[in-house]
Amino acid sequence: YIPAGHMLTMAPGDTLLSVVKRHAIDQIVVAVRDRRGGGLPVQQLLDCKMEGIKVVEMPTFFERECRQVMLDSLNPSWVVLGDGFRQGYFGNFVKRLFDLIVSGLLLLLALPVILVAALCVSLEDGLPVPYRQERVGQGGRIFTLYKLRSMRMDAERDGAPRWANVNDDRTTRVGRFIRKWRIDELPQIINVFQGDMSFVGPRPERTVFVDQLTKKVPFYSLRHSAKPGITGWAQIRYQYGASVDDAIEKLQHDLYYVKNHCLFLDIMILIATVEVVLWGKGAR
Repeated sequence: YIPAGHMLTMAPGDTLLSVVKRHAIDQIVVAVRDRRGGGLPVQQLLDCKMEGIKVVEMPTFFERECRQVMLDSLNPSWVVLGDGFRQGYFGNFVKRLFDLIVSGLLLLLALPVILVAALCVSLEDGLPVPYRQERVGQGGRIFTLYKLRSMRMDAERDGAPRWANVNDDRTTRVGRFIRKWRIDELPQIINVFQGDMSFVGPRPERTVFVDQLTKKVPFYSLRHSAKPGITGWAQIRYQYGASVDDAIEKLQHDLYYVKNHCLFLDIMILIATVEVVLWGKGAR
C-alpha cells in the first residue's frame, strides 16, 4: 500500500518494473502531458504491462474513480479511440420508448399540480404563466423549452441574460416554492413527449451561454451529442451552476453521462432525482 501523495524515487540502476515489484504495485496511472522527445517511457511501461501490471491513462483512472471526465487531461485521441461516446440505434430506440411511456403517464399525474401552481403564479404576479425560452438541444438544434414562470415579468428588463443566483431577488414568493420542489420544471414533460428532450441527459442551456462556454471551455460541444434532459448526472452530483467555473465542473459530469449512458444509468439517475426533489436540494 502506497500512501496518497507519497513519491517513490528511483535509485541508479532501477527500472520502472523493479520499483513496481519492490512496492507490490498493481496499477500504473500515466499522467504525462508532453509525450514527445522521450517524455513517456514506453518500453518500461510495456515491460510492466507484460508482467501483468495494469497501465491506464489519467482520464480513464479519474473517470473510474470519480465518475467524471477530467477536462484538464482530456485529449482528442482518448475521446476518439477510447470506449464510450456511442449513439447506437437500439439504445436510442429503447430510451425514446421509455421517454414516451413515462412522459405520457407523468403528464396525466402532474396535470393537477401544474394547474394549481399556474393559478398561484397568476394570482401573485399576473399573466402570462407559461415561460418559454430558447435552449440548445441535441446536435446544436434550437428548441423551445417550457416552464412555469417563477420570476417577475421584468426579471431581464435590461435584455441581458443572467444565471440565477442563491436567493435571487427576481424570484417571486410562489416562484421560490415551485423552484425548490421543481414544480416549475414539470411542463418540460411536454418537451420530452415532443422529442426535444429526454428525462435524463445534460441540462439544456440558453444559446447565449452556450456561445460563451463553447469559446471558453474545451470539448463543451460534446455534451450536445446526447439529447438534453429534465434531470441528469450533473444535477444529482453537483449543485446548481451559475458561473463558468460551475459550468466546467458540470461539464465533467455531463461528459461522463454522454460517454457511458445506458438505460440502467438513466434509472439510477431518476431514482436519485426523487431524493433530490423530496429534500429540495440544489434549487435556486
